[in-house]
Amino acid sequence: MSAVANPAPAKTAVPLIIDGLNCAYVARDQYLRTRQGGINALNLTIVHPWDSFEKSLSSMAKTVRFVKENSDLCTFITSVKELDAAQAAGKTGIIMGAQNSMFVENDLDLLDICQRLGMRIMQPTYMEQNKLGCGVVVQPDSGLTALGRDWVARMNQLRMLIDLSHVGYKTAADVIAATRSPLIVSHGNALALCDSPRNIPDSQIKGVADKGGMVGCTFFAPMLRHDQRPGIGEWMNHVQHLLNLVGEDHVGFSSDLSEGGVYTSAEQWDKSFGPNGLYPTVTGKMGSWYTYEQRRPIGFESLVSTPTLVQGLLDRNIPSRIVEKVMGGNWRRVYRDVWGD
Repeated sequence: MSAVANPAPAKTAVPLIIDGLNCAYVARDQYLRTRQGGINALNLTIVHPWDSFEKSLSSMAKTVRFVKENSDLCTFITSVKELDAAQAAGKTGIIMGAQNSMFVENDLDLLDICQRLGMRIMQPTYMEQNKLGCGVVVQPDSGLTALGRDWVARMNQLRMLIDLSHVGYKTAADVIAATRSPLIVSHGNALALCDSPRNIPDSQIKGVADKGGMVGCTFFAPMLRHDQRPGIGEWMNHVQHLLNLVGEDHVGFSSDLSEGGVYTSAEQWDKSFGPNGLYPTVTGKMGSWYTYEQRRPIGFESLVSTPTLVQGLLDRNIPSRIVEKVMGGNWRRVYRDVWGD
């Protein structure tokens, strides 16, 4: 275990903060920042979206080792009971999540293995098409396949939480119609406020809410604003849009902040999620301001700044009970509804 001091978590005006999608680098200094930001639990993207099942297991094993070596800071959680215990112990609870199901598409029995290993949240697709359905960059979106419908049924049976982030609109609509359990968009903003294929239309937001689920408003800059560098204000605009659209029980916080050592150079970032990256319809339309140095929104460049989000929402005269739901309470409710206690 590292000798780096374990700081006390930030004091905030809410009793629980859950990050609906976390893709930060897994390292001790990053989890120290996470603790400083007062985050009690997070949905960690524990496998790479395009990896095989074997490579995915290897990624999981590395994170398992990290958690074991940093058990003073964090612990895995697979239930609400474990979430509450981690918070009581002052540790960050880590939920294993995946942003694609490509690594199980050839054998859905592998979902049982993932569930037994502790994975609790999965997307059917990432940006591209797989054997289950289409991601948001695929046009036309042919919708959920027969295998995809089997995947939905298995996810429901295993009490694993379905995540529609990155999923094409037609495929997402099919999943919403097919599921018997609540589902989420762990990191997705309102298309009505920012015209990005990664954002979701009001009809989908309503569909998720009608099934008892929720949407996590996120800080990925191309999903907030294009013409100039966004800040916390733009994120709060999305939160308020969703609150007005579907009510206080269906909106959450999600960082999607590639903090730490995710990118080792500006060139690597540019070719992945920068202006010249993998998905030009998402990042290619950004203004000249969108550089490596300015890739994160003003005021939220680190999870350390999470308490400022709480204060920002309160300063907009959003009642404290609603802020508590947005920052963590709604996530906990959906987790309980799907996983049980």
